[in-house]
Amino acid sequence: MHRFLIPLFVLLSSAAAHAAPGPRVASPDGTIVVELATDNDGRPAYAVSRKGQPVIASSRLGFLLLDAPKFERNIEIVQPRTRTFDETWEQPWGERRLIRNHYNELTVTLKEKAKPFRSFDVVFRVFDDGVGFRYRFPKQSGLEQVKISEELTEFSLARDATAWWILAGEWNREEYLYHRTPVQQVGDAQTPITFRFEDGTHLSIHEAALVDYSGMNLTRVEDRKLKADLTPGIGEGKVVLAAPFHTPWRTLLLSDDAAGLAMSSLTLNLNEPNTLGDVSWVKPMKYVGVWWEMHLDLKSWASGPKHGATNENVRKHIDFAAKHGFGGVLVEGWNVGWDGDWFGNGEDFSFTQSYPDFDLEALSRYARSKGVVLIGHHETSGNAAHYEEQMGDAFDLYQRVGVPAVKTGYVADASQAKVTGTDGKRHYAWHEGQDMARHHLKVVTEAAKRQIAVNPHEPIKDSGLRRTYPNWITREGARGMEFSAWGQPGNPPEHEANLVFTRLLAGPMDYTPGIFGMKTRSTDGIATTWAKQLSLYVVIYSPLQMAADLLENYEKNPAPFQFIKDVPVDWDDTRVLNGEVGDYVTIARKERGGDNWYLGALTDEDGRTLSVPLTFLDEGRRYTAQIYRDGDKAHWKTAPQDIVIEERSVARGDTLTLKLAPGGGQAIRFVAQ
Repeated sequence: MHRFLIPLFVLLSSAAAHAAPGPRVASPDGTIVVELATDNDGRPAYAVSRKGQPVIASSRLGFLLLDAPKFERNIEIVQPRTRTFDETWEQPWGERRLIRNHYNELTVTLKEKAKPFRSFDVVFRVFDDGVGFRYRFPKQSGLEQVKISEELTEFSLARDATAWWILAGEWNREEYLYHRTPVQQVGDAQTPITFRFEDGTHLSIHEAALVDYSGMNLTRVEDRKLKADLTPGIGEGKVVLAAPFHTPWRTLLLSDDAAGLAMSSLTLNLNEPNTLGDVSWVKPMKYVGVWWEMHLDLKSWASGPKHGATNENVRKHIDFAAKHGFGGVLVEGWNVGWDGDWFGNGEDFSFTQSYPDFDLEALSRYARSKGVVLIGHHETSGNAAHYEEQMGDAFDLYQRVGVPAVKTGYVADASQAKVTGTDGKRHYAWHEGQDMARHHLKVVTEAAKRQIAVNPHEPIKDSGLRRTYPNWITREGARGMEFSAWGQPGNPPEHEANLVFTRLLAGPMDYTPGIFGMKTRSTDGIATTWAKQLSLYVVIYSPLQMAADLLENYEKNPAPFQFIKDVPVDWDDTRVLNGEVGDYVTIARKERGGDNWYLGALTDEDGRTLSVPLTFLDEGRRYTAQIYRDGDKAHWKTAPQDIVIEERSVARGDTLTLKLAPGGGQAIRFVAQ
């Protein structure tokens, strides 16, 4: 434990500001050091360095309370205690099968030096690739119930950095394009937010284990200093909890480069182990669905002559899935409530009553006879209160007819979700407020009782709770492929290279790739080549992975479609081989329970050539590389369909040169010989 005594470089002017230096803790490899201290007014703060260089300068800790004095001044640090933890645990499904959870932990008590002598704990866990810390409130006189008006948690970047971030508190929830700015130009930002320092060090700030608490945004208060900004609640305080309780973990991922951020399992490790027991019923799968045709305005969610969720149309999708080896068929628009202003309030939705031209039980039976399952759909229009009134019956119905997974939806402007308060009345709420955090966990646990997996769209942010509740299998929570189907400009070529190092650091995303039909309602079509669409099945991780295009586009193009049919969705190992935020990335993954590897590489609007040593392949064997690459004329604007499919024999010592077209990519299946 001598590493706890590693000297820490002075962080900016912290030596002058801190009257009482406190304890410190280092990562197991000694690379990352966290120091605690109080200033002359007794304000507690922490600082973080990596490889002897400051990363987070002196940053405050504390709380503003609604009905009690703030926890922030005249505090001393007492009772430091440390421990080391090291385990390796197995994911039931995931990017890799085995995960090491190794950290050094420091817990301190922050105690007021004057009446009323209140106290709370701060727990720091320091990993080789980052830091997590949380507050713990004990039950104590005068604080049996705690009403938090704001956290005073700060993240003061010690050096200039470039930031990639999206707006917080705006109407479209998490579905914004990423800004790339100096840290001094960050406004109100959502997490994960990613930074690159001038020496190449990368930092991502987020949170883990968001349970019964409001989601954390960040707001820049001065220069490089960011402060926690909790999502508003529906009543008194942004968070109201009975003591004892703890907050979510505030997380700092740290790496030499962008690729290292995407390799981290820190967020998962800060969550509790699986509480559901045997989860063998959670089945990762690829699926097709009655979905993209609605976004293209060829079909409708509502009833009538364009209705998409008809017995005939769904059977066609089931037959296609069975023929090509897909596990599921998503059906949207099957249930009563889509006619009229469904976006406005969601009160008309029934989650048990089908439209007359859709026979849920018969179609589920038909699908299962062909080795396929239906994936259910519950759009709520953000009306969580209305959904909870029917949720039990809805899940009972799915369990009875054999629907093992459900896509939920919360399409409503930010702050326009609806929840039932402790007063029994309906209240408008933010999608990431405390009440919606409670709602989403209720959905997941009620679904688990019926052995149903959940894939929420317009969700609360991912904070790694899939470890604790493995039926929380994926989610949306960013601009997905549908933005490229609509009449507005779609996602730009850099979008996916941004997602990998921002949103996807939080967890899986149901991005819905696999589009071959480039003409959409968007004026620019889709900013991608076909090869890039194939690469997304490896680059963007999701254990539920959609082949989103119209079925006829796959039937007309069987050669590139073959990769979508072959690529798995569950992995034994993952290697992020290279990447720069918003520019490019290459990822290799090994299939779960098999010998084959898969590689996906993609770029932004700039064509580029990447050199990829095949060091991830198993030693001592050869592979047939089935390559799907951009053709010589490929370009996302002028020739997206230009794709070359070829094979070559390779082994571990080889190096491949990947030539990526503007807006392009490459997908490779390495078949073990």
